[in-house]
Amino acid sequence: MATRNPDATDTGVAITAGKAPGRTGNRVFSVLSFGAGIFIMIVLALVTIFLFRDSFPAFVADQAQLDEDVSFMRGKSFLSYAAPLIFGTLLSSLIALAVAVPLSIAVALFISHFAPRRLAQGLGYLVDLLAAIPSVVYGLWGFLWLVPLMNPIYQWLTTHLGFIPLFADYQAPAKNIMTASLVLAVMILPIITATVREVFLQTPTLHEEASLALGATRYEMVRQAVLPFARSGIISASMLGLGRALGETMAVLMIMSSGLFINLKILAPGQHQTIAANIASQFREAFGLSREVLLATGLVLFVITFLVNSLARWIIARRAEFSGAN
Repeated sequence: MATRNPDATDTGVAITAGKAPGRTGNRVFSVLSFGAGIFIMIVLALVTIFLFRDSFPAFVADQAQLDEDVSFMRGKSFLSYAAPLIFGTLLSSLIALAVAVPLSIAVALFISHFAPRRLAQGLGYLVDLLAAIPSVVYGLWGFLWLVPLMNPIYQWLTTHLGFIPLFADYQAPAKNIMTASLVLAVMILPIITATVREVFLQTPTLHEEASLALGATRYEMVRQAVLPFARSGIISASMLGLGRALGETMAVLMIMSSGLFINLKILAPGQHQTIAANIASQFREAFGLSREVLLATGLVLFVITFLVNSLARWIIARRAEFSGAN
């Protein structure tokens, strides 16, 4: 009578002792992943240490030293010099975000839920391609095309709505914070759109079908199923775009005429400036304490960006349980 081979399965394949397949690959992948995470933290720590170390003299310098060594501060203290730059950075970024986010959500919804497949695929490639355009090209586009285009619009706003501070005191050409913010909105549009589009595509099909089965129209289904599910993703995408807008340099520098004022005259020229554009315009001739003052403003921008991302993470964590992602 035949005996059963204890080293064989029911299919007749022998089982041999040895290492589990892929164990070495898993270990290498784990080490590389852990190392990449640690490397990012080390780089961030080194950047922080560098900024704190090199900008510290600017914070402890007295007014006499600043007046003597830093010509572009025009007799101001560091706080009075940095405050308009902070205001201009936040104002331009918020205007850009207010323009880009609704448009990005609309484009992402069209690509993911309304456009025919071929059109959606081509439009998706086109939106992704916008992210590859260098910022200096956006600056040239804004300076040569958008500035002349916006001139009659701004002129009309000042003529008819000039009693509102937002639209007061416009002077041609349109090299103001509003035009710079519109260029920033176009620059952050592909980042936000691509992220939101992928989040919309992850909406569970059962949620959408259940909404339609209950009699909802296509637009009601988007409002009831897609947007609540994608809420955290929309916030994340918006914060990514805001981070890009906060640190943008060349496009703002090429378009906006600089000024160090704190006001809401978004159409008036020579009123505002951003931290990044100011560093780019002043750093080449800076040395000694002037260089350290510019690094100190860079540290301020670094802190603002860190706080914005921390706020975004807090909002996402707070709303995650209501987003439908779980």
